[in-house]
Amino acid sequence: MKEKEKLLLFETKLKFIFSHSALREGWDNPNIFQICALREIGTERERRQTIGRGLRLCVDQDGKRLRGFDVNTLTVVATESYEQFADSLQKEIEFEGGIRFGIVDKHHFASIPVADPSGRIVALGLERSEAIWSHLHQTGLVDGHGKVKDSLRRALKEGTLALPEALAAHLPQVTDVLRKLAGKLEIKNADERKPIKTRQAVLHSEEFKALWDREKHKTTYRVQFDNEALVKTCARAIKNAPAITRTRLFWRKADLAIGKAGVETKETAVSAPIVIEESDIELPDLLTDLQDKTQLTRRSLVRILTESERLDDFKNNPQQFIDIAAETINRTKRLAIVDGIKYLRIGNEHYYAQELFDQEELTGYLRNMIPSERSVYEYVVHDSGTERAFAEALEKNEAVKVYAKLPGWFTIPTPLGPYNPDWAVLVDKDGTERLYFVVETKSSLFTDDLRDPEGAKIKCGAEHFKAIAAGDNPARFIKATNLDDVLTA
Repeated sequence: MKEKEKLLLFETKLKFIFSHSALREGWDNPNIFQICALREIGTERERRQTIGRGLRLCVDQDGKRLRGFDVNTLTVVATESYEQFADSLQKEIEFEGGIRFGIVDKHHFASIPVADPSGRIVALGLERSEAIWSHLHQTGLVDGHGKVKDSLRRALKEGTLALPEALAAHLPQVTDVLRKLAGKLEIKNADERKPIKTRQAVLHSEEFKALWDREKHKTTYRVQFDNEALVKTCARAIKNAPAITRTRLFWRKADLAIGKAGVETKETAVSAPIVIEESDIELPDLLTDLQDKTQLTRRSLVRILTESERLDDFKNNPQQFIDIAAETINRTKRLAIVDGIKYLRIGNEHYYAQELFDQEELTGYLRNMIPSERSVYEYVVHDSGTERAFAEALEKNEAVKVYAKLPGWFTIPTPLGPYNPDWAVLVDKDGTERLYFVVETKSSLFTDDLRDPEGAKIKCGAEHFKAIAAGDNPARFIKATNLDDVLTA
């Protein structure tokens, strides 16, 4: 470890570094991705210290912090059972940090930005937030104290969450909030992990070759947008953003009764809101924070903030202003980037080779797999109830000749990160015509708002397949909730 800098260079042939008994005081390495406990972790302090060393944001070659779960994922090989380890760790975090996991409060949806009848962006408000909470409670997704039930986690995972008709338009934003609140440590049993083999007869069939030849080509993209127009649009969006008020404090009184059944509480009084004056606090570095979150230049940010005429709100509630401004700018950026994107097929020599299905290992967990006869793989790995139902329909329908759940290595470049479509499907229509599809399955066809990163990536995917379309019968890119959407497209 005398020449630690060399270890970070790409020219160094070392791929892995193993350190024994290093997670102690003085160890400062943010790039830790696996921890293997070779003995029982003795004390709570040692457990927190060990895990904490691996929870730091990793850095790149230039020492800059990288964000996102695609990079910052810590794998812990524990000596305890995986359920016991997860539960113990969560309880310790709750006890030490005062954090409540899995609790949905009535006000959690109040700050969701929505458009009023005039087109102005306003907050959803406490009244509608409480209506959403009441719906979750009445449908058995949270209990009377707001504690998340497994039924809500299952609905979020399978994409089956629904809201009353009057609130249905806000489902994507409500889902985003609930995912953050309902999530818990996702622990998978390694004993259920299974390698999945290809089905050679399908992989090397003429039908799949014809399907793959229409989808395998790679592209590059070019983005065209007016920087001046982007600045003005961002300024206007921040100007119309929800109001930012001063920090308010509420206090509540309650009676507690301790009996054999447990601790019971009854609220007796609630105070009026008390505005907290924070004029003497040190304000954070607004431009640096926004630059980190939006990747815009400081000059552009200065213009946006000045033209928005909302800088006085920054003094009222600095953190809320930064969060709203960053989210507003990023949403506006996504619209501008996707609206002006153009894809170009690189050339005949740049494509995803069919041989990759054999060369790249695919694994899955037993609870997320179904056996397959018409797929390239012997099992289909699904991520949600919608995908499972779609795969089962593909297996049963005789019009479907071959299909593939597209593996993680099949990606399309976008300005928002790589996009991995869901399915490649070959359909025989009335025995006279063959149709080729790339399918993106969603629980609803109305959740692909371009202001949402996933919706913007899907739009980029559509442009990619337009660029590689060639011949009289190219592959068509469609969004679907079930197989009927594909067969009637």
